[in-house]
Amino acid sequence: MTLQELVNQAASLYSDRKAVWFDECNGKPPTFYTYATVIKLAVELTAFLQKLCDQQGKCEIGLYCYPGINLPSWILGILQVPAAYSPIDPDAPPMLSTYFMEKSNLQYVLVENDKLNKFRMSHVGYFNHSSSAIEHIGLTLFQMSLSNTDLNSQVDNVASKYEPPKAMANSQPGYTIHPDQTEVKTSEGAYMAVGQKYSLAYILHTSGTTGIPKIVRVPHKCIVPNIQHLKSIFEITQDDLLFLASPLTFDPSAVELFVALTSGASILIVPNTVKMIPVELSAALFHHHRVTVLQATPTLLRRFGAHIIKSTVLSANTSLRVLALGGEAFPKLNLLKSWKHKQNKTSIFNLYGITEVSSWATCYKIPEEVFADDLRTDFPIHLGSPLLGTKVEVRDANGSAVLEGEGQIFIGGEERICFLDDEVTVPLGTMRETGDFVRVQNTKLFFLGRKDNQIKRHGKRFNIEWLQQAAEDLRQVEACAVTWYQQEKLILFVVPKDDLKEKEVVKELQKRLPAYAVPDELVLIKALPLTSHGKVDMSELNKIYQNHLNSRRRDSKLSGAEELWERLQYLWKSSLGLLGDSTGISKDAVFLHSGGDSLQALRFYDEIEMLVGKAVPGLLEVILSHSIEEAIDLDLGEIKWEKNLGDRIESSACVSKCGNFIVVGCYDGLVYVLQSSNGEIHWTFVTEDTVKSSAVVDPSSGLVYIGSHDQHVYSLDIYKKECMWKLHCEGGAVFSSPCLSSLPHHLYVATLGGLLLAVNPVWQFSTSGPVFSSPCISSLTKQEIFFGSHDCFIYCCNMEGNLLWKFKASSSVYGTPFVFQSDDLKNKILLAAISTDGKVWILNAKSGTAEGVDKLPGEVFSSPVVWGTKLVVGCRNDYVYCLDLYIQEKKNS
Repeated sequence: MTLQELVNQAASLYSDRKAVWFDECNGKPPTFYTYATVIKLAVELTAFLQKLCDQQGKCEIGLYCYPGINLPSWILGILQVPAAYSPIDPDAPPMLSTYFMEKSNLQYVLVENDKLNKFRMSHVGYFNHSSSAIEHIGLTLFQMSLSNTDLNSQVDNVASKYEPPKAMANSQPGYTIHPDQTEVKTSEGAYMAVGQKYSLAYILHTSGTTGIPKIVRVPHKCIVPNIQHLKSIFEITQDDLLFLASPLTFDPSAVELFVALTSGASILIVPNTVKMIPVELSAALFHHHRVTVLQATPTLLRRFGAHIIKSTVLSANTSLRVLALGGEAFPKLNLLKSWKHKQNKTSIFNLYGITEVSSWATCYKIPEEVFADDLRTDFPIHLGSPLLGTKVEVRDANGSAVLEGEGQIFIGGEERICFLDDEVTVPLGTMRETGDFVRVQNTKLFFLGRKDNQIKRHGKRFNIEWLQQAAEDLRQVEACAVTWYQQEKLILFVVPKDDLKEKEVVKELQKRLPAYAVPDELVLIKALPLTSHGKVDMSELNKIYQNHLNSRRRDSKLSGAEELWERLQYLWKSSLGLLGDSTGISKDAVFLHSGGDSLQALRFYDEIEMLVGKAVPGLLEVILSHSIEEAIDLDLGEIKWEKNLGDRIESSACVSKCGNFIVVGCYDGLVYVLQSSNGEIHWTFVTEDTVKSSAVVDPSSGLVYIGSHDQHVYSLDIYKKECMWKLHCEGGAVFSSPCLSSLPHHLYVATLGGLLLAVNPVWQFSTSGPVFSSPCISSLTKQEIFFGSHDCFIYCCNMEGNLLWKFKASSSVYGTPFVFQSDDLKNKILLAAISTDGKVWILNAKSGTAEGVDKLPGEVFSSPVVWGTKLVVGCRNDYVYCLDLYIQEKKNS
């Protein structure tokens, strides 16, 4: 069964009923077509297209138009050729539209007659104008004439615009995400082919917000079950009036259109400009036309504002029978309760799906009883049950099914299949990854957020939708959105109610959220900007914030030192949440000793630089002071100097190539570069998580390499104070220290994912447990790599990543082994390694056999160093031991 067959069935039963209404909302009466008129015009268009189009068993026709009274006839006329329709937005960037048309292999495009000039100017040279036009239906046919060279140029242009820079791409910690990841469980030969005659219904493209837009070809077999099941769930009858809320380029529009036209119901269409004016739109939908079924994004609903929603959309006497929300996270229940009048009888549904498996995958009807006054307001709303023919799975990072807990949703079904980009055949039963994460609890799926919205901030990973939901809970907030501006600042945009006070909002958020989830800044806006799909336009929000910053810089002129001191005191108190405290700030106060943390210190730092209108070198170092880094004289054991850092330290100090600086990582996520003479801070570099890795210096370039728990290894130029590059390390935190070899010039990195990587990466070697030990390379050996693992083995690999030997210790080996030459006449090359149970192992570096063993009176997690005949190592009993390898004697230090 196809979409057009379902519409024709309904039209034969309801030929005299009104099928489509179009209201320009300009004071003129709305126009309408009956089912008979819609079918008549569609048949004429079909005959026109069949005459002029070379179908060859497979035809795809673009439709360049705005929504209007003829729209259903145009779409039906294309489908009856038979051909697939491909909506093209006249307001989209011409480069994107041309890319879409060519990538979709469109041979023909129907252009609305009053858009001809715009189409020709936007796509000059790409089409031959057909000599025929079907004037009374309002369309003109164009035929594609673009060459392969032009196509390649368009692909490159679109790729450069939409594809994120690969070097800076952010993979989410703990997950290995593959684009368009699929898993197939099907019998051999069971495929669906894109070239099958008359199989496709429509062709769309994804938005391109997370990369190059994907082309999605949707077969009738994929979308028809959606239409049939939702008609049943919504209990659609010929008396219903549905609203075409979604643009044609957003696949829920197919659901809105065909749920109406396959049921004998009516569809209401208004111009795009009216959709952007909440007062006019609400009047058209609920006063002039009495719409009964509305499918929309939560953002589109929020655009009405709380007053209109409560007084009109969800009022006691509203015409709205069904409200189905999808395309974004479902609103929090207490917000929905505040919108819904107590006597309102509208049935509210939560829809979930992705364009790649068009259109909806699950549906859940919110029980009426949850809106009762006596029910708790944090009642969770789940995604509901799979729709007809749809299969939903939740998998962990390894691809295993998740029955309880968190994982990513995969969607598919035997015939719920779409063709993405250049796919020609797709196995039946293919499952598509969604990029959405859920919590499975008692077989129910609770939405957590997009993988794109998960950020790592000061060592904590969380979803920014958490902040948005917390803000939506506040009575002063009409609507809000959150952006992670330039991956540096968490910005909350708020559409305020009349009595909103920024300080109160921030205070309330500080009560409800941990420090790492509190926004850096709150920006008030009049309305949330929308994309053409009715979702929040994040790129537009970033532009708004950039303009906000520019405005602040222009306005931040200080009259003198006295005003500067007053403003600094205000910022100090604001950052610490002490604005209600009238006490003055002492000039010798220390920020961290006054109750601040490293996150608040960064906010304070940003605010000061904004205040003075320029960068202040060394400012963050002045603000930050905590925890101890000690420089110890090996011979005397005397402390030469000490320096307070931002948190505790588990990283070993590293000396720069010139010897003037010491580099050390810290739990606060910073890499500190200190002057070796006195411990003063030269520079700090901010990573996205705790730094337990010790830095290593490249003797040829002077660059410093260091790892972080944010799963990256960094290359730092401490002289220029720049990060030269960063590399994601295959999903495991980098606890150990990177290691360099001169020939080949490789950097070796071990991760808690159990991998040893050679960078650029050349190879990787997997152990049976996490690797806390840093790789060890020495000029004394023939370029072997030594390291320990949690699996209790000490490993030796060659430069090609092949295992030469491994030695089993009595417990895990977390410290880095040390290669040295024996101080006797044999001149053996030996390896010192220490297991966590305190055993000191001396191995033959060539064979891996034990040459000697000793035992310290405590656990050992540090790395040994051998100098001459002495081995020095720290122990968990708070002593540093110096062992003479040739005299059985221990000295406490």
